[in-house]
Amino acid sequence: MNRRAEPSAGPSQRMLRVGELVRHALADVLSRGDHIDPVLAGHIITVPEVRMSPDLKIATCYVMPLGGKDITPVIKALADNARRLRGEVARRVELKSVPELRFRKDTSFDEGARMDALLRSPQVQRDLDGEDAPDQNPTDKETDAE
Repeated sequence: MNRRAEPSAGPSQRMLRVGELVRHALADVLSRGDHIDPVLAGHIITVPEVRMSPDLKIATCYVMPLGGKDITPVIKALADNARRLRGEVARRVELKSVPELRFRKDTSFDEGARMDALLRSPQVQRDLDGEDAPDQNPTDKETDAE
């Protein structure tokens, strides 16, 4: 029986585990603050997620500087220092081959804020409170049936 992963099956346990290892190692490297790059030294950077490719050769690291300011120069500085960061991750994580690091802006905070705003909107509150429901008493239904 041939076991192939479905394209919509999502990441494997191994991909998730390696992604978490890389995330912890990268967060540790960035939190130490001994950077050559002045842009990185001037920012506190969070790494909420790392997604691994199925062959574990590419790690897409979603990052966000504290406060969400200066994201473009921070991403550029991380990309410029990717080789050095990869070496630091290699020292902390025991893997057969260390993945190439790619950096992207983390949009999960923006998405969460958008969902909060949507849930607080008057239309959703109206639906949750049941204001649009017809005002019928159970006794009114009984009288209608008679």
